[in-house]
Amino acid sequence: MTLDLCAAASAVATGQLTAQDALRQAQAAAALPANRHTFIRRFEAQAEAAAAAVDALRAAGGPVPPLAGLAVSVKDLFNMAGAATTAGSLVLADTAPARQDSAMVARLRAAGAALVGHTNMTEFAFSGVGINPHHGTPANPVTAPLDPLARVPGGSSSGAAVSVATGAAWAALGSDTGGSIRIPAALQGLVGFKNTQALTSNEGCLPLSPTLDTSCAITLTVRDAVRLHEVLAARTVRLVNRPLSATRLGVPQGSLLEALEPTVAAAFERTLRRLRDQGAQLVDLPLPSLEELTRLQANGGFAAAESWAWHRERLLRDGHRYDPRVATRIRRGEAISAADYLDLHAARRAWIAEAGRAMAGFHAMLSPTVPMVAPPLQPLLDSDDHFFRTNALLLRNPSVVNLLDGCALSLPCHAEGELPVGLMVWHAGHHDDEVLSSALAIEAALEEA
Repeated sequence: MTLDLCAAASAVATGQLTAQDALRQAQAAAALPANRHTFIRRFEAQAEAAAAAVDALRAAGGPVPPLAGLAVSVKDLFNMAGAATTAGSLVLADTAPARQDSAMVARLRAAGAALVGHTNMTEFAFSGVGINPHHGTPANPVTAPLDPLARVPGGSSSGAAVSVATGAAWAALGSDTGGSIRIPAALQGLVGFKNTQALTSNEGCLPLSPTLDTSCAITLTVRDAVRLHEVLAARTVRLVNRPLSATRLGVPQGSLLEALEPTVAAAFERTLRRLRDQGAQLVDLPLPSLEELTRLQANGGFAAAESWAWHRERLLRDGHRYDPRVATRIRRGEAISAADYLDLHAARRAWIAEAGRAMAGFHAMLSPTVPMVAPPLQPLLDSDDHFFRTNALLLRNPSVVNLLDGCALSLPCHAEGELPVGLMVWHAGHHDDEVLSSALAIEAALEEA
């Protein structure tokens, strides 16, 4: 795709492109070898009907809806009427078809999306790597032309990102509990926006950690992220047209900058230089409260406790059908007492208040989304120890925002010919419009450089 979703929607609205032609292009991309493991199930007939309905509406002189009959994929966590929702697992393979759409699918459908399929994912959304032993793991399609090694797609919204990166979808609905939207976006050179949790609904979405789960999307550009957020949150984003010279950005020091791979470190420093050169006010920000996160999550945190509550009976009955690595992480929750869980909530509230005070007066924070480029796939399949170390590193930076109950956008900041690197633009909760406004300005500045 040479257009982003906003440009394609405009082309449909003005008659330069039909929704049905755009869908055929996406279907052709979905049939490519790169997408062999991207979808768990496809919804071609209903996608074709949605695209045809938009074309008929335009031909009749009616207004074209915001998503203009364009292909959008749906992570296999969200109910779609008439289809099973299996969360990338075998355990739920025999589950009954959903009777109605989830809240987010209903909003996408009402906005004219052609919903093309349920995408592959880490089983039950419990990993940032993106490996699925049941349905296969889609190799990272963006790194393939740059490196002969197959590299991970990132997770847990692995198929979601691959669908967008390959042109099989213009945008992808997913979830973000500790980085599951932003990690694959960063590793594949895409945009992933995790909004403040309360702004979107998780109704009809299978849970991992209700305290942290956020329904959101992967897109090609920041302006596409704005449009998808407006659809999913049913709200109008109030963008601030602020020059970079009037933008104050914090650069948190400490753990978020540790153990950066050379490619990531170089891309991040180059990005900061470019922003300074264009007048942005960048301030190194001590944020000692970040170090509390290790303590908050030492026993597995909210994800372990809350996933154990949901899975414990299924694990007793069907534990042999789980991905063993996912089951290991879920079972950590068995040792978390009710007192530990309540203490964790209290500690989180205190941490949110302290971090919020430290970030006051800034339009956004800047950090590397993840400290590495997409790692090679095969070593992670071969070694549990390597897998768990890598997974912890991938989750380290983005999970800060989930524990903060904040909002964050990852956008690409690598140079042409480099493996993808993500820049995370983030803030505390309900600063979504500031983050989106800042991200638009940063994206424009990086494109000009």
